[in-house]
Amino acid sequence: MTTRALTRRSSLLLPWLLAACGGGDSDRLFPPLHYSYLTPLRLNVAAVRIEQRFVPSGVEPDVSQLDPMPPVDALHNMAADRIQALGSSGQAAFIIQDASLVRQKDTIVGNMAVELDIYTSANTRAGFAEARVSRTHSGDVDDLRATLYDMTKDMMDTMNVEFEFQLRRSLRDWLLPDSAVPIPVQQQPLIQQAPPARP
Repeated sequence: MTTRALTRRSSLLLPWLLAACGGGDSDRLFPPLHYSYLTPLRLNVAAVRIEQRFVPSGVEPDVSQLDPMPPVDALHNMAADRIQALGSSGQAAFIIQDASLVRQKDTIVGNMAVELDIYTSANTRAGFAEARVSRTHSGDVDDLRATLYDMTKDMMDTMNVEFEFQLRRSLRDWLLPDSAVPIPVQQQPLIQQAPPARP
């Protein structure tokens, strides 16, 4: 009786002890962050390109490489999922300027900065919009990967709102209505040349 009671009590305390030791999130899943469920941002341009001008160092104090969803990848997904090119000319450049996670002792600082440039068919910049987000986590970290993932998810939730707000404020003339659909590609029939006449 006593042995069985102690075993049962130990089994009930085991999850709590694992959590206290930092192992409680070891089996946590970290699904990729995607944003196709949000309102598409339809631009009157023919193409959109993504430029990654920020490159994580990969060494301390940079800890972004330990994030199950690195901020750079999350910003790539946001641009790919939300920005649509529905025009017939010109192009847009989505530029990742900052996507950092830096740890100094018990403090982690996250920063994101993006810019969207609009270029006419003559490759002249006609307008731009910028969005920035930052977060700070202070204190003990039981599960670093989980903390970084949660910080990135939180920053991306805010970035999606801020980016759309800045886009509608600064580039409203380049935004198409929600009812806009892609312009069909015009196809030209191939002209077959007659074979040269034999001499």
